[in-house]
Amino acid sequence: MLAQLSINNYALINQLSIDFSSGLSIITGETGAGKSILLGALGLVLGNRADLSSLKDTTTKCVVEAKLAISNYNLEDFFNEVDLDYEAETIIRREILPSGKSRAFVNDTPVTLSVLNQLRTKLIDVHSQHQTMQLSDNNFQFSILDALAKNQARIASYKRGFAKLNQLKKELSFLEEEKKEANQQYDYNLHLFKELEEAKIQVDEQEELEVKLEKLNNIEDIKLNLSESLELTINEEIGIQNLLNTLENRLSKISTFSKEYQELSDRVTSVKIEIDDVVAELENANENVDFNPNEAEEINDRLQLLYNLQKKHAVGNNTELISIFEKLSKKVAQVASADEVINLKQKEIDDVSEKLDKVADLISNARTKTIPKLNKQLQVLLTDLGMENARFSIKITPTKNYFANGKDELEFLFSANKGGSFGELKKVASGGELSRIMLSVKTILSENTQLPTIIFDEIDTGVSGEVSNKIAAIMQQMSANMQVIAITHLPQIAAKGVNHYKVFKKEIKGVTTTNLKLLSKDERVNEIAEMLSGKDISESALTHAKELLS
Repeated sequence: MLAQLSINNYALINQLSIDFSSGLSIITGETGAGKSILLGALGLVLGNRADLSSLKDTTTKCVVEAKLAISNYNLEDFFNEVDLDYEAETIIRREILPSGKSRAFVNDTPVTLSVLNQLRTKLIDVHSQHQTMQLSDNNFQFSILDALAKNQARIASYKRGFAKLNQLKKELSFLEEEKKEANQQYDYNLHLFKELEEAKIQVDEQEELEVKLEKLNNIEDIKLNLSESLELTINEEIGIQNLLNTLENRLSKISTFSKEYQELSDRVTSVKIEIDDVVAELENANENVDFNPNEAEEINDRLQLLYNLQKKHAVGNNTELISIFEKLSKKVAQVASADEVINLKQKEIDDVSEKLDKVADLISNARTKTIPKLNKQLQVLLTDLGMENARFSIKITPTKNYFANGKDELEFLFSANKGGSFGELKKVASGGELSRIMLSVKTILSENTQLPTIIFDEIDTGVSGEVSNKIAAIMQQMSANMQVIAITHLPQIAAKGVNHYKVFKKEIKGVTTTNLKLLSKDERVNEIAEMLSGKDISESALTHAKELLS
């Protein structure tokens, strides 16, 4: 429940902090005193959008803070879901900076407005006059029926399945579209795939072939230079081998005379060994040099195929060609396996649909069984509120369609007069009747939900006399299960509150500010007397006020 509301620098409020208690609390005040400002500040802390016009002093920030006692409402799981620290006494703070930027915090953790709006649905229901039009909203009508039918867990299960079904249908649609596109390009992709498959491309093949071709194209130069190199090494008169043999013999004769000569001799021997190896490889290379015109032609043809394929696919090497081949392979295989994949996806959809149908049937059956009970409760409450001829026609029609909350269509019609025809609420009910119907609905909801707080903003509009006493009695009844705060102009209702607050304007140094105060017993008598007779309070009004409060 709302334990405390603190407001700083908002609209006509400089600074205000007020404590609230459980039960029924009343807020009264003259028209224009600032009751809507209080609701605006509360809406701000619960996630409403804001701008600089909210600031009383545009040079300093606006801060609205609500302290809420939530230990009895099983909200730990929700706090975990949105990654917030749970506190039995939770503090929500909203700040609007002079720059226009807005910040929100829950227990000092920054949060988005989306999280605040989710939290508000679990904490406070602020009911204003225009919200009576919700009665004609099909989703709201379903929420009434489902609250009484205890359908919350079933609908949560249905929504999970509904979300999964929609996701699977999207995936199926994507697969079918992919199949359609793949079929359109299948023949061309198959041609490209087979062309690359037959080419049997290897990663390093091109470089190796280019080296071979370069060798074949220069075979005469290679053979000539190899022959001349052999001549330079093995010629009996001037060959390097013979000269090194002579050098080795000369140095070996003096190698024993000093370490220096021995090292020179060893080095020459090493060079001679290396030259012998070179000569052996030159002889081998020279013997293997052979020009094969057919081989050159084959290599040329193979390289030309690779170049043509690279040009065709706009790539620069075989690695990229292989990558394209793999992609084409998948596309070709995709067409072949598309029907199987689509059939498997359709089976998933059928399985989820079957389970969803069972949950939807449970929801529908619970709704159908609850309709007589809802009708009876509404008629009893409305009879107490002076609408003894009010009747509802509520019908559930199961369909084959999947909706966000089940597979039902709901007809929620109303007749205010005996023998009158049924029609849509917004067309056949007056403003005062809508207010009383909404109060009845909220009463039923308060008994079947765990909402901590409800705030009624002049729900008594259009009623008076004995009906106002009945409205007050219903609010008192509701306050046994939840915190009820009522903004009212009727003294009969104001007298029923456990606590009574007054909104008033005060002018200080030419500046008007809005204030809120908790009235003492005597102040409360005077306030109700003023509501009865106006500013000039009569003795009879005071007496009547005391009677109402007794």
